[in-house]
Amino acid sequence: MSELEWVPQSCTLPTAERPLRVAEWDGLFAERLVEVVRSQPLTLRLELTGGSGVADQVRDLAEREGGCCSFFTFAVTSGGDGIGVEVSVDASHEQVLDALAARAGAQVSR
Repeated sequence: MSELEWVPQSCTLPTAERPLRVAEWDGLFAERLVEVVRSQPLTLRLELTGGSGVADQVRDLAEREGGCCSFFTFAVTSGGDGIGVEVSVDASHEQVLDALAARAGAQVSR
């Protein structure tokens, strides 16, 4: 499976922009991701380190992602030195969440 084959047809982000968006998530994961928690099949929690402007950057990315992939629901919280991102999907998009969890998890294990 190629890097972007898991992106569902319902994603409205133009195909040419998809690698750029994936790179944004990968960069965030590489720089800030501390923990990936899959507490439920349809919910993923990402724990990130904070810093100046990071919470706003994460909220912006989550908002843009939710705008093109309406099946995602993002809740971004910040407090202390960390940022939490809860990502939820409906049952028909569980495989998309699986792919996001795997991609994020690969960054944590580095």
